[in-house]
Amino acid sequence: MNGSTTLNILRKWTLALLVLGGLSISATAQRIAYVDVNKILESIDEYQEAQRELDQLAATWRQEIAQEYDKIKSMYNRYQAEQVLLSDEARRQREDEIMVQEKEVRELQKARFGPEGALFERRQDLVRPIQERVYQAIEEYANERGYDFIFDRSGAAGMIFSNPQYDKTEDILRALN
Repeated sequence: MNGSTTLNILRKWTLALLVLGGLSISATAQRIAYVDVNKILESIDEYQEAQRELDQLAATWRQEIAQEYDKIKSMYNRYQAEQVLLSDEARRQREDEIMVQEKEVRELQKARFGPEGALFERRQDLVRPIQERVYQAIEEYANERGYDFIFDRSGAAGMIFSNPQYDKTEDILRALN
């Protein structure tokens, strides 16, 4: 064999290895995409109506709570003005009334705006079905087009869709046991 024949064979083998390497890399390449869920939701009329209803409900409740706090402030101001004229027992009774009112308003505020309050529940009732439709559409899109992962660009949900073949939870659990 002369030097040019050896060089040609070497080039062919190198090319063959590169092609095979490229095929194996592309065969295992994962398809990843992202979407902006907030932009999608804000483009849905039903979602906008739900947001308006929730905003209106929250504003009404905030106003009611503010009125209750105004009543308490009024009670306190009256107490301050009359305090010198009241007996010790009457002062304690008024202070207790004010504290009871404050506690009731805080409980009302928590019941309406707390983590599991009425506003949260109403949001779940109105918004969750819309979100589920959007997530279902994203999953169908991913499956139809062969995406392995789809992330939420707005950061609200993180990963929206993932191909179950990439879930290695069980492997890690086995490694730990």
